[in-house]
Amino acid sequence: MSFKIAISGLNATDNPAPGIPIAKSLKDNYELVGLSYDPNEPGNYLGIIKKTYLMPYPSLGIDELKARLIEIKEDENISAIIPNLDAELPLYIKYQDEIEALGIKLYLPSLKNFELRNKNKLDKLSKELNIIYPKTYEVSSVEDLKRVAKDVEYPIMVKGNYYKAYKAYNFDSAVEYFYKISNEWGFPILIQEVVSGQELNLVGVSDENGELKGAVAIKKLTTTDIGKIWTGITIKNEQLIKIAKDFTAHTKWKGPFELECIVNNDDIYLIEINPRFPAWVYFATGVGINLPEIVVKLMKNEVVEKNFDYPCGKMYVRFTDEVITDFTDFTKLMSSKKLIKDN
Repeated sequence: MSFKIAISGLNATDNPAPGIPIAKSLKDNYELVGLSYDPNEPGNYLGIIKKTYLMPYPSLGIDELKARLIEIKEDENISAIIPNLDAELPLYIKYQDEIEALGIKLYLPSLKNFELRNKNKLDKLSKELNIIYPKTYEVSSVEDLKRVAKDVEYPIMVKGNYYKAYKAYNFDSAVEYFYKISNEWGFPILIQEVVSGQELNLVGVSDENGELKGAVAIKKLTTTDIGKIWTGITIKNEQLIKIAKDFTAHTKWKGPFELECIVNNDDIYLIEINPRFPAWVYFATGVGINLPEIVVKLMKNEVVEKNFDYPCGKMYVRFTDEVITDFTDFTKLMSSKKLIKDN
């Protein structure tokens, strides 16, 4: 029986999700099924994934998710899911035992570890790992923001505890971002000092014992207006690899993750930990370390050798493209909640 993998996060705009890069990493060896929350997602029509199913929004809860997964399991007999979206991960992580009871494998961190990387807890974690964390203040009102503003120098980062971050150059823009984030994601809001230096990111996968099995580090060269990588190069930074190993061993992290850091001389500042693959994960596959495949092998209880050997100086270039398809594909997905492309 083939090992069929469902993948979410099929958006492929200038703010891409990880789904299509993961699919590109796995398509030669596995049959893939797409899980889409929006029929407009470009990944539904690129032909990389031949079968796509519309999913209920995560806000509808576990009962709706399980009911849809049971339907898809009956249709496709999927073996595993790699969820890739920040909004859905809490649901998959909290209820992973129930989902695996359906015969669908996951490879995700525990709920405790997922909450450990919340931005208002990273200061404590950074101290435990001997990493520098930028000075950060927690605010829940504009009055709090006014008090904090007296102690900080602009620009500052205004961040949601889970998602979203904006750079504010004055108090008025800080207030604007405060409301923008809180209206979407709630409180608390974090105010963080801006650290100068090179932006380095590391993507990795660790097993259920917290042993780092593979990782690739990059330096961002150019980014979009919202900070998504546009061009970058592979680098080797032994201190960053050590931090990744220490992080996974200390927390017993299971599955994929991304470390976002700023390096200033010999100092490494931890900015964020993402509990999933980033959208640039195909860069790692392209330089010889197929991290999505490592996750699949771990799901299948196969032996995975550690691999941190990749060439430095390889360049990543993201670009836009177009695809022409039939509008009937869109209407089929809307009406039947699934799309099967035969060509």
